[in-house]
Amino acid sequence: MPKNIFAHLAIITANVFYAANYTVAKWVMPKYIKPFGFIFIRVAGAVLFFWLISIFIKEDKLETKDFIRLFFCGIFGVAINQLFFFKGLDLTTPVNASLMMITTPIMVVVIAILAKKEMFTWLKTFGILLGATGAFLLLLGKEFSFNSSTSLGNFFVFINAVSYSIYLTIVKPLMNKYKPIQIVKWVFLFGFIPVFFVSFPEFKAIEWHTFETNTWLSLFFVVFAVTCLAYLFNIYALSIVNPSVVGIYIYLQPLLATFFAILMKADTLNWIKISAAALICLGVYFVSFHKNKKLINA
Repeated sequence: MPKNIFAHLAIITANVFYAANYTVAKWVMPKYIKPFGFIFIRVAGAVLFFWLISIFIKEDKLETKDFIRLFFCGIFGVAINQLFFFKGLDLTTPVNASLMMITTPIMVVVIAILAKKEMFTWLKTFGILLGATGAFLLLLGKEFSFNSSTSLGNFFVFINAVSYSIYLTIVKPLMNKYKPIQIVKWVFLFGFIPVFFVSFPEFKAIEWHTFETNTWLSLFFVVFAVTCLAYLFNIYALSIVNPSVVGIYIYLQPLLATFFAILMKADTLNWIKISAAALICLGVYFVSFHKNKKLINA
């Protein structure tokens, strides 16, 4: 169906942005902007963008009880997610961060089943494990730094992964009632409240006069593409597919990063990478497209 195709294209596009973010954010942080200062700009920019866009969209009236859910979506999907990811990325390496994010799809499925938002199937579990194996194979050839100097950063990225998994699960019910823009504008507004108090000192300390052209372009990419568009695309996809489908596509991030590296002639193609790509694609297929009739109630 066309709707499903658009949903999958939206998720793929969002993950292209996320894959690029690991490297682009490092060009700006911490040389020009400290991690929390970066988050302040990112979330404030998204709040402004979504609230301006919402002026031109007819919205449904929000039920009072849904404001509570939106508040927690802001806490888990924006505040904890963003603050811990960028601080973690500052304290660890992009490869380490990518490896920690492999746990996200697994946690999305576990949390969704525990919250009774999805049904358990062995095929879905098999798909998740296939994708995880493929992503791990892609990262095997990279340089890892799991030691005392990166342990705190690795832990922060893991907290970000848990938080994002919770967000994908609790935001799903809202998709059946409201438009994507309406949801995401409140999610970012509520998320900005704790972000403001934590990150304003680092935002205030930014020396704007030191920015170069590449710095401004990188900042624009992270705010507009990685934040505004990626969140909007994922929210739209969640109105059509389950949280586990959005989660499994995270395994595309190391695959996309490898693909870009090969295009730039910074990496080479071999059978390990081809096998890893095949495993990830099969995993995405089993979780996203294959219909299993034998469902077990969680």
